[in-house]
Amino acid sequence: MNSAKQFIAADLGASSGRVMAGGWDGVRFSLREIHRFANGGIQTPEGLRWDLPRIWSHLRDALLKYATEFNGAPGGIGVDAWGVDFGLLDVEGRVLGNPFHYRDKRTHGMAKRFFQRMPECKLFEATGTQAMEINTLFQLCSLMQDGDTTLRQAHTLLMIPDLLLYLLGGEKCAEYSEVSTMQMYSLREKQWASDVLEAASIPHSLLPKVVAPGTVVSNLLPTVLGEDGFYRPVPVIAVASHDTASAVAAVPNMDVNSVFLSSGTWSLMGVEITEPITTPEALKLQFTNEGSADHGVLLLKNITGLWLLQECVRQWQLEGQDLTWDSVVRAASGARALQSFFDPNNPIMQAGEDIPAVIRGYCAETGQSVPQTVGEIARCIFESLSLKYRSVLASLIELTRRDLSMIRVIGGGVMNASLCQMTADACNCTVVAGPVEASALGNVMVQAIATGYLRDMGEGRAAIAMSFLCDVYEPRRSDAWDEAHARFKQLEVD
Repeated sequence: MNSAKQFIAADLGASSGRVMAGGWDGVRFSLREIHRFANGGIQTPEGLRWDLPRIWSHLRDALLKYATEFNGAPGGIGVDAWGVDFGLLDVEGRVLGNPFHYRDKRTHGMAKRFFQRMPECKLFEATGTQAMEINTLFQLCSLMQDGDTTLRQAHTLLMIPDLLLYLLGGEKCAEYSEVSTMQMYSLREKQWASDVLEAASIPHSLLPKVVAPGTVVSNLLPTVLGEDGFYRPVPVIAVASHDTASAVAAVPNMDVNSVFLSSGTWSLMGVEITEPITTPEALKLQFTNEGSADHGVLLLKNITGLWLLQECVRQWQLEGQDLTWDSVVRAASGARALQSFFDPNNPIMQAGEDIPAVIRGYCAETGQSVPQTVGEIARCIFESLSLKYRSVLASLIELTRRDLSMIRVIGGGVMNASLCQMTADACNCTVVAGPVEASALGNVMVQAIATGYLRDMGEGRAAIAMSFLCDVYEPRRSDAWDEAHARFKQLEVD
């Protein structure tokens, strides 16, 4: 099946959403943006929530735009989104209010309370998931502790992308890569972790069947189909619904010697493996195991990423500075190298709204040169990220016993040539950067496999490699980076 086909990929992030038309002509992929919108939490009397009706409205707008701009119905539609957050349905299948936002404060302290029922090491062994208070498990525990009336009415729990698939096609299911973020699923046994559910008093009946990435779960509901201008069935496909899994699926030439680095608001750095690694060492190093698009496992570490620079730019603009992202990157390139660092995962970096002031204060307290200018602070961020990547790379080599010699960068960080070169230099590895729109591409590729246009992910990745140019950054060996990393290690918190 090599005729040209278009697919709709809804790629939803915590700060923005976009809907893309992904084309497959039998040889190459193409991407075209249909619709983009701002996303974020809304503060309500009950806490921080997602505005689900607004997200749904934007998705419907995108479908109408597709019908207007393209001739005929798409070959499929898939949704990928962030992890851990969920919506609840009643027995009639009605959505019970807006889902909570993972940054809502109700989960503070829940992880420690849960560890009294099940030790952290046992929880990690059972699920492979790093214990973070934002995880679905602890969100549910907080609702039960508060006697939440919505939870008492709930009949089915659906993760955010699965919830949107349900609204599109009417079928309730839980996609494998997304449920792996919940800390309630056993990646090793490929089933719900019964011991965890029992410890948390979560009824198994609340959880739907788990489906593999690339499952055609239904067709668009007739009401959606007709209202959006499509006049033949459109497959609704559970892609790799967790955006990280979709992004990694689109990494060209990924192999056992490669590390993926999804660089954006968060940096997610890891490798593909067949079985989860749940050793005490992996727990100590704070790695997590998540489901991949080929029903395998991603061993990765979460690192606070370019959110740090986004917050700095926001603060500088509030102070009246007329800055663009490109001007900040240029200023960083002109600043002095390797002066001061911080661990991006240090909680202090999340503690205040004025991140430039937090960075200056931290550098002063640790006896380092204090960055003052826009360029100095931006360079401090880029170098700190690069040095963190070096530490994570060393941990991955230790855990997997692999010769990891290539870092493959995807996401928005691909466009930051300075950061890519610093990463190559700090890690003494070749860095291959691209594609940028990896999550949407992975979404489209899995749809093409599900509908028979591609055989498997290997064939899809080869097509992506032919479709999009990647930039290569070779390491420039320098003892200065070794010395800088020795200083950085003294500042690391994990």
